[in-house]
Amino acid sequence: MAEKIIEKTIFELSRPGVGGANLPGLDVPEANTDSIPENMIRKGKIGLPELAEIDVMRHFVKLSTLNHHVEKGFYPLGSCTMKYNPKANENAASLNGFTDLHPLTFSGLSRGAIEIMAQLGEMLREIAGHEAITLQPSAGAHGEFAGLLIIRAYLESMGEPRKEVILPDSAHGTNPASIVFSGYKPVQIKSLDNGMVDIEALRGVLSKDTAALMLTNPNTLGIFEKEIKQIAAMVHEVGAQMYMDGANLNAMMGYVRPGELGFDVMHFNLHKTFSTPHGGGGPGSGPVSVKRHLEPFLPIPVVVRNNEGEPHFDWERPQSIGKVSGFYGNFLVMVKAWLYLRMLGLEGVREVSEWAVLNSNYLLSRVEDYYGLKFKTTPMHEFVADSTPLKEYGIRNIDVAKRLLDYGFHAPTMSFPLIVPEALMIEPTETESKATLDAFAEAMIAIAREAKETPDVLHEAPVNTPIGRLDEGKAARRRVLRWPIPEDL
Repeated sequence: MAEKIIEKTIFELSRPGVGGANLPGLDVPEANTDSIPENMIRKGKIGLPELAEIDVMRHFVKLSTLNHHVEKGFYPLGSCTMKYNPKANENAASLNGFTDLHPLTFSGLSRGAIEIMAQLGEMLREIAGHEAITLQPSAGAHGEFAGLLIIRAYLESMGEPRKEVILPDSAHGTNPASIVFSGYKPVQIKSLDNGMVDIEALRGVLSKDTAALMLTNPNTLGIFEKEIKQIAAMVHEVGAQMYMDGANLNAMMGYVRPGELGFDVMHFNLHKTFSTPHGGGGPGSGPVSVKRHLEPFLPIPVVVRNNEGEPHFDWERPQSIGKVSGFYGNFLVMVKAWLYLRMLGLEGVREVSEWAVLNSNYLLSRVEDYYGLKFKTTPMHEFVADSTPLKEYGIRNIDVAKRLLDYGFHAPTMSFPLIVPEALMIEPTETESKATLDAFAEAMIAIAREAKETPDVLHEAPVNTPIGRLDEGKAARRRVLRWPIPEDL
């Protein structure tokens, strides 16, 4: 256990005989337990905590105030785009006409909902520079998987199943797993000292077995692949496809269309770039857009318009990879993204990219003299600081991350990408003010000074939180998921 716990658990607050509700007496016959094995029949009380309603409410409200979220404070998770979500999105998605809509009514009784899906797909296609799209995938990694299955189906229709998908060592974290799950072998190539793809290394692994090159652009270092058109030409020359992981689209949407750079497939993260809530395991949304030659392979059904411009579901897709979701995707997430784009318009979309890049580079300018930067190329919407200079004082990136909690900030993404030894990946997003960025920068600078002058303070951090630093290794080895906690823990 942690060394310090301020808040008592709900079990510790329990007092025998106290209750928050009076339940009516049993008004049905008691169950016959003759057929239940003796060792499965409970003999005593169930063991739930006993508290008054007011005590329960105060306990959980108090706990809720301890949670960190983007509406409470800065959330600089790199590559995750933890931006503020406008409440107008939530209001729209909570309308009864949307929340009470059963997916089976989509066939003919919900033309308004299908129109939203059609318009969202059209706006996303415009941003991507692609001709077709599916909204079905339920998350970014789900979109990666669906996109790779589309590529696989296309190549097999050409009589070329192929075996490999190439990716750089700066790839987004879920890419290797998506490659394996789609039936391919991942082939990794190293980045150059500038953080970009090594074109000669790429040339050395391209072959008739290559199904695709999978790139995040800008990559996970926040660096834009400047030679992307040459890279695309090399990949297409061997008959392979270009897949873009759209996780970092926040850096360039409205300015650069991936389809025009040579990408054949791309997934979007509606729960990142398009301002729908992100975290807690979902719900997410990962639409996949494709160039014309891949359209026949999209998951069914596809939202299309008839000759009169009316949207409908097209199920007649004999080459489709089939359904990838139970129905049509996470519709309420689509509503939020649709409203977000309608509010922004084209100029607003461009401004998102401008401010995301400006905020990132401003923050970098404030902290780069105190932390290392392994790859010196100017980044875009995020950057990866390196706390290696602090190691001479016995301080690692985890110490910096824990100390940030004492300053009231959530820690950035830590120890990723793996090609940066003591990585702290920071993405401020476009929704943070200069005052917030300055406050975070001052905290980072203060921590760098503490590392030199009072390193023990960082080793003990966090000290201002209800729970102190955990033994993460022990927590991984001994997962205790029930009460009471064993005394020997």
